[in-house]
Amino acid sequence: MEFIKGSKVFSLNKSTYINLRWIAYSGQLVAILIVEFFLQFSFNYFICISIIGFSILTNLYLQFFFKENQINNLTSSIFLGFDIIQLGLLLYFTGGITNPFILLIIAPSVFSSQYLKIKSSIFLVILTLITLLILTFYYKNLPSPGDLHFHAPNYYIYAITSALTIVLIFLNYFGFRFGYEARKRGNALNRLEYILSKEQELESIGHQAAAAAHSLGTPLSTITVIAKELKKEIDKDHAFTKDIDILLDQAKKCGEILKKISQNKIVDDVYVSNITLQDLLFEITKSFEEITEKKINLDTSKANKKLHIKRSPELTYGIRNFVGNAVKFSKSKIDIILSSDNSEISIKISDDGPGFPDDIIRIIGEPYISSKSKKLKTKAGLGLGTFIGKTLLERKKAIIEFSKSSLGGALVEISWNSSDLIQK
Repeated sequence: MEFIKGSKVFSLNKSTYINLRWIAYSGQLVAILIVEFFLQFSFNYFICISIIGFSILTNLYLQFFFKENQINNLTSSIFLGFDIIQLGLLLYFTGGITNPFILLIIAPSVFSSQYLKIKSSIFLVILTLITLLILTFYYKNLPSPGDLHFHAPNYYIYAITSALTIVLIFLNYFGFRFGYEARKRGNALNRLEYILSKEQELESIGHQAAAAAHSLGTPLSTITVIAKELKKEIDKDHAFTKDIDILLDQAKKCGEILKKISQNKIVDDVYVSNITLQDLLFEITKSFEEITEKKINLDTSKANKKLHIKRSPELTYGIRNFVGNAVKFSKSKIDIILSSDNSEISIKISDDGPGFPDDIIRIIGEPYISSKSKKLKTKAGLGLGTFIGKTLLERKKAIIEFSKSSLGGALVEISWNSSDLIQK
């Protein structure tokens, strides 16, 4: 069965689980001691203490002999199953389904629904249901003083079992859903961090290349000057004349390579870290024009001035992601409009493609979503790229809105308060 396999994703934190068990066993022990010595009710005291004592030994094993920091799916299922049986035995000797603490028996399975595989949760739910059914029909009397015994009518006992069954299924379903959503978002955020780190690495390489081009210019010029002087001093028929010509030729080629690197206009660190938003959009659109025949119209005329910003991987990747989506889904045309005033800056990216499907437009920006639209079936993914782009831009205080464009396709509007984006 799949739930028997270990997993790093589906596991329990050992220290947290051990602490929870210590709290549970301490509570059980205190309750037993109060009933026996303070209330002096009659029940199987020694058996209950023995059950708790054995449970404490299992927790000591986990704490001192289990070496892993995470308890894998299989081991977690075994221990949680033991917890259900352990509590079931205690309840059997202390009133069964009529014991108020019967509520606690659903805790292990609910706990598992958030952290373990679905099959493990189903296994624990079934084990809990079996335990509940047994305790409904077979149990020792609830501890009570003297000859006074608590008796409940059958319909009341069956109602307790029915209510606990409903609560068990309800809480496990929501626990599984919340756990699934948390893992899904966690995976997407991990992917986001990976992409961001790659963007930062590429940006760092670009800076290093610019610095190399700038730094190598001076020694290369020196080499060229010395080679030319040597050529003047050496006779044309000298054996080294040809070698000097080769040296000058290679120096010239190095200069051309450095010139190409410098064509990005990266002259120094100030330019690298600061750029106008207009130039950033120009760079992004040009990079897509080289790989597509679709028409990309960039309009920056509505921006009332040159908008100097601090270059960052989040900004570059976020905008590039939405421009890339427009290029991917458009038929032939993409419009990018930059506008600004004293208080707000916005970038509108629209295309003439199929637009956002009605069944997912309200949840666009969430990871791992898919549309049933046949128009998008061959191109659409799981929304991870959009989630990453949206999250990165929101880190830069952007507001992202999705709607239908005047071209008939999708419209993405990215806006900022001017004070949050402009480099002062």
